[in-house]
Amino acid sequence: MSEYIQGYIDRARAAQAEAERWSQAEADRAVNAVAKAIYDNAEDLARLAVDETGMGVVEDKFAKNRNKARMIAADLSTKKSVGVIGRDEAVGVTEIAKPVGVVAAITPVTNPIVTPMGNAMFSLKGRNAIVITPHHRAVRASTRAVELMKAGLKGVGAPEHIIQIIGEQSRDNTQELIASADVVIATGGMGMVKAAYRSGKPALGVGAGNVQCIIGRDADLTEAVPMIVDGRAFDNGIICAAEQSIIFPAEMEGELIDALAANRAACLPRDPEAVSSLRDALFTEDGMNRHLVGQSAQAVAAAAGLAETANANGPAAANSMAGIPADTRVIAVFADGAGAADRLSGEKMCPVISLYPYETFDEAVAIAKANLEYEGKGHSVSLHTGDEAHIEYAGTHLPVSRILVNQCCATNAGGSFYNGLAPTNTLGCGSWGNNSISENLTYKHLINISRVATRLPDDRFAWFEL
Repeated sequence: MSEYIQGYIDRARAAQAEAERWSQAEADRAVNAVAKAIYDNAEDLARLAVDETGMGVVEDKFAKNRNKARMIAADLSTKKSVGVIGRDEAVGVTEIAKPVGVVAAITPVTNPIVTPMGNAMFSLKGRNAIVITPHHRAVRASTRAVELMKAGLKGVGAPEHIIQIIGEQSRDNTQELIASADVVIATGGMGMVKAAYRSGKPALGVGAGNVQCIIGRDADLTEAVPMIVDGRAFDNGIICAAEQSIIFPAEMEGELIDALAANRAACLPRDPEAVSSLRDALFTEDGMNRHLVGQSAQAVAAAAGLAETANANGPAAANSMAGIPADTRVIAVFADGAGAADRLSGEKMCPVISLYPYETFDEAVAIAKANLEYEGKGHSVSLHTGDEAHIEYAGTHLPVSRILVNQCCATNAGGSFYNGLAPTNTLGCGSWGNNSISENLTYKHLINISRVATRLPDDRFAWFEL
């Protein structure tokens, strides 16, 4: 290992040795100090992230910075992570939490503020030290976020190096770091996630997103469509949990197109030339066109040669034009088939959403499954329905870790004030997505647990016979 990376590891281990002596109250104060640092500087950090990366929307990142900081802090405030955290008298087992040590965290260009913030909060909750390696296109934004977090931690007496960020970003430094830490969190592209799994250390990674959104026949489109469009448009579509496809009852097509247009989502006509132009703009031989990641609907339309048009004659008329209205937030397009039949079935990290009509709910689930098998298996699905049988059917048959019901998936799959999922920015996809966890990453994945087992007075399986 180079002297440079060894320095980070040595400083982290010294800081973690101090933090290991924290009480629960001290750990919680450190967590809250990090959250407040990002919350109080949310707008400046959002602007810096967009300016440096050229991706996303300042207003959306501002909201994300504030909401995630408050949400994660609130969730962690009720959790035990120091000393005895559980007793099961029935089986005589007591659980005692211990730190994992030094955490190495890889940060994606699409989320350079809240991902290091969340990972730092989870790490500190477990009394660990964390070293962050930023994406090379977001070094300034992530570094500024860490500087603010460190300033907040200084105010509560935390060790100086309990959080660090690599100053000289390179592939070699990242590989050395993840090979030297005790646990690795890899949030980003699959190449980096696979590198983390090859590091020889326990790794917590994420899979590709490709959220399938199924609308039931009982759904109210005036409620469902605004949530879907908001999710697809949020931060210009770079959220991994953002809605990617709408699978809808065939007889609702006209109503759906009008509802989309009313929410500034322009639907391309079934014109093979226009659809092909959009597809060719979105994808290259290597996958998603990186120049369109996190760009606006207008930028996507320009790249596809779809001239902007003024929405002068109402929603239905606008959707009969070859171009898109100038105020479009999302471009909707009918795919030529599910799964491998059309690349539009995959993840599109910009505000474009694919459309699939269905006749039966079984067919809707089959379309969603085909698309997930093509890309995004293990991530999330969004359902807009009140039919409990359909919800259970989708939950049983779809290979995903999260199923969001009557919610905006983009802003709720990573935890919400209104659902019980753990607030996070790192969404595990299970073995489906080549991940070690099939849930939202949180503090419990960054603690070791010693289980003290006492001898029971009786054979607890005396009732069982083979």
